[in-house]
Amino acid sequence: MDRRVNLNRISNIIKSSNADIIGLNEVDNQFSRRSNFENQALWLANELKMDYVFGPAITYENQSENIFRQYGNALLSRLPIIKSENHPFDFLPRVAEDRALLEADIKIGDEIFTVYVTHLSFAPFQHRKQTEFILKKVSANPYSSIVLGDWNMKPFSKSWRLVTEYLKDVNPGHEKNYTYPSRRPNVKLDYIFISREIEVISAGVFNAGIIASDHLPYMTTIMVNQ
Repeated sequence: MDRRVNLNRISNIIKSSNADIIGLNEVDNQFSRRSNFENQALWLANELKMDYVFGPAITYENQSENIFRQYGNALLSRLPIIKSENHPFDFLPRVAEDRALLEADIKIGDEIFTVYVTHLSFAPFQHRKQTEFILKKVSANPYSSIVLGDWNMKPFSKSWRLVTEYLKDVNPGHEKNYTYPSRRPNVKLDYIFISREIEVISAGVFNAGIIASDHLPYMTTIMVNQ
């Protein structure tokens, strides 16, 4: 919010949250001068001593230097990531900003959960197609699912109602749920959806980092079998 890229304060917020699994949107990987061509996901994973995967939504190739400049989603985890796959959304490519769905299987206790990180478009057609794609993936998945990200939608909207036919919103209400803009939040754009069999202990905005990002962190505690 102060036009400064500062990974240290982002890592400090993550540390203070004590979260085990973190989904990040708008992550640069050697993307441009705005982030000093840093591999941000790798930097954060090293700083936090976590496992990580990165899923590009946008890739530019510099053939002369054999460099891929990328931008997308990332997943950090204290728990082992068993495997991962990235799914670029190819609905009307290059007409609007490209988006993607990052998928990873994580071992939690004796169980495997599939965690998804995504960032959906504002454009209605794109948003609907992306939502349908995510729900198709979740429905075909044999493991319990956790979906994290900026959905660019409001609670109880048409898109939200479609998602909650398949998944549970960890905190469907409005109160203490506003995530954007971080200085004076007045709307909820960021969500955590989970399979219905997962029990929610608590959920809501994590009140930290109003300068570090234009969105506030959103956090849930869930109960899983150990």
